[in-house]
Amino acid sequence: MLNGEGLAAAGSGQDGEPGHHDGTTASWQAPSPTERELYEAKLRGDWSGYFDVLARNCLYMAEPRALADAVPRRMEFTPYYAPQLGHQYAAVYTEGMLPAPVADPVYFSGSLDWYARVWADSDPEWLAVNPGSPSEAFFPTSPAHRALWRRHAAGGEGRCHPRGQLRALHVGGPLHGPVAHGLACSALLFVTNGESWNSLAYHGHGYTEERRRLQEWWGITTREDWRRIQESLLNAEMVSSVWEFALQIRRSLSLDFGGSVELDHWRQVAERVIRANAEHAKEPRITADGVSPGRPREDSEVMAQVAGVQRLIGRIARYEARFRADGLLGEGQFVRTAEAWDYGRASGMARWGVGGRYCTVQEAESAVLRAGRASRMNYRSWKEFSAAYILGRCLHFDEEEFGDWYEDVLAAHRVLTTDPGSPWLNIPWK
Repeated sequence: MLNGEGLAAAGSGQDGEPGHHDGTTASWQAPSPTERELYEAKLRGDWSGYFDVLARNCLYMAEPRALADAVPRRMEFTPYYAPQLGHQYAAVYTEGMLPAPVADPVYFSGSLDWYARVWADSDPEWLAVNPGSPSEAFFPTSPAHRALWRRHAAGGEGRCHPRGQLRALHVGGPLHGPVAHGLACSALLFVTNGESWNSLAYHGHGYTEERRRLQEWWGITTREDWRRIQESLLNAEMVSSVWEFALQIRRSLSLDFGGSVELDHWRQVAERVIRANAEHAKEPRITADGVSPGRPREDSEVMAQVAGVQRLIGRIARYEARFRADGLLGEGQFVRTAEAWDYGRASGMARWGVGGRYCTVQEAESAVLRAGRASRMNYRSWKEFSAAYILGRCLHFDEEEFGDWYEDVLAAHRVLTTDPGSPWLNIPWK
């Protein structure tokens, strides 16, 4: 059949109409709003709306892992035969329709614009979207039709996973309980990236892209690399020890004096502790191997350390002042420890490992549970956890520019603390 834009579509029903599955759709729960929107557009015969939905989502295609490993930037469209069409087709899936990741096959991810640009005349004559589901539809892939896909994708810069959106799986992803809590610990990151916050069976941006990102950002190229980084994050060993030293000084002073700590006092005590540690280092030490001589430090080295920590204290104080102005912290509140920066990334790393096939879904679930437990032990609320995570992110990336590294995660925080569907409003902290 042809819609008003001249775009042909065929469904799975025997009569060739796209909207009926013999009553099976009456009780169908769409995995996510994406599949629901596709299904509703299909029922209306609104193929323009159907393609608008496709244009703002990643579309995944299966490929043999050996091919993906051998030629990472090459994608071959595997043909299948559709009896109702009498032609071959290639199948793409939206995120909610993907199976749990296995070792082989893997999935490639691309935008509608990408598929329209790279599809060749020698590729299958039809494109199937979510075949076998109530949201399925088949479309011809002639040059004229591919030009229509590109018009629908225009303005989106070829990007799927629009950033800053709260997205979730309503089927196939936990919404409550300990696993959901652990997943929600990385919600700031996943909302910022526009990915489903509760997708444990994670495909991300596709196998090849997930492996590329892990190598670029983390130096991970093997399973052993992934396990080492994952353990370091879960044990909060990657957060800067200098940050933690400065924050611990203030935390101790707050407990001793029962309230806020003046900036000058914080700096002075930090200097005294550094100098005391330097004096202590001069003294011989008794170890299991005997007596070890002391290690005197040059005055210039100690003075440089003092200056560095005092500059850091100033940075922390300025970030926290901005946090209070933006509602991340209440008046008189401060960040006690930045370990949330590691725990949140540990929750994300578990899923990135699945996407890159460096771990199984079961291993990822175990890591996510550990991240959730560590977060609950060290923080008292989602809001406290959020401020600590954002401080770590800013100290690591932002350089006091208050640019995208801050603004993007601040926007995610506001979504997570106000949207009725937010896990932070639906999952108790403890």
